Amino acid sequence: MTDRDDAPAGGPVPPAGSRSPLITRRRFLALGAAGAAAVGGDAFLVEPRRVEFTRHAINARTSPEQRQVRFVQVTDLHLHSVGRLHRRIAAEVNRLKPDFVLFTGDSVDDKERLPELASLLELFDRRTPKYAIAGNREYWGGVDMADLGAIYARFNGRLLVNKSAVHEVGGRGLAVIGLDDLLGGQPDGPGAFVRAAAKGADAHLVLAHCPEHRDRLFANSAFGVAAPPTPAPDFDLRRVAAVLSGHTHGGQVNLFGWTPILPPASGRYVRGWFRAPGAAPLYVCRGIGMSTLPVRFGSPPEVAVFTMWV
Repeated sequence: MTDRDDAPAGGPVPPAGSRSPLITRRRFLALGAAGAAAVGGDAFLVEPRRVEFTRHAINARTSPEQRQVRFVQVTDLHLHSVGRLHRRIAAEVNRLKPDFVLFTGDSVDDKERLPELASLLELFDRRTPKYAIAGNREYWGGVDMADLGAIYARFNGRLLVNKSAVHEVGGRGLAVIGLDDLLGGQPDGPGAFVRAAAKGADAHLVLAHCPEHRDRLFANSAFGVAAPPTPAPDFDLRRVAAVLSGHTHGGQVNLFGWTPILPPASGRYVRGWFRAPGAAPLYVCRGIGMSTLPVRFGSPPEVAVFTMWV
């Protein structure tokens, strides 16, 4: 008899010097199970906590009077409780000392989690301005926009629902335009743009939770959208430097470039930069949290850090 686990049951022992198969069915299954366990462990335990801070430049300086502004995008927290990951993120953002912080929707999934959002915001430097929009999850979770706005206001923040705020830097003004959510809200792009134009800012930045919203704003053949752009009197859409979105979680599960599931209103977008003629550049941030299943694979959490000339 042999003590080899892969010897055929009841069969002859291979003679000395003979070559046995490279891998048996039992060993193959064992290796497969070990690999699946490793992937599962990474997806459930490791990758969801491995946050990446990515760096991006939105534009280049074109005139000497322009001033540089640096800001951070935090999106898709899907916050249930404040943990070590969130404390690390807040500490790093505070260390970076950005001019402001953006929260681009799906911060909480239901109204019962608003106290956790307050606990998170308390970790960020109160002196740093914050601008926020709502995502579909806030609406689907019954969050009252007045309550949400009040929480952001407590921590030097503003909730922008089809509204804009002008951030001043060195005598220059950047209008941050927040659009209501494409799935759960009532977005009014033209109205928001007109109100922003009245403030006379030097540059414009659009926050839209769902990436497909960019296509609706800049409808043209490049996006396969046949309808003409919705008119926005007194506002030239070419003045928008960039559109920042979240919503997709970068696919959340990304198998060598294939993303099995994307939420509605993602459009053709998963993560990263997207540029097309006749439209502002779009950046889709992978965000922090998870939905449906508590897993991330091939798409670790992300906080995006931007510089921009205004």
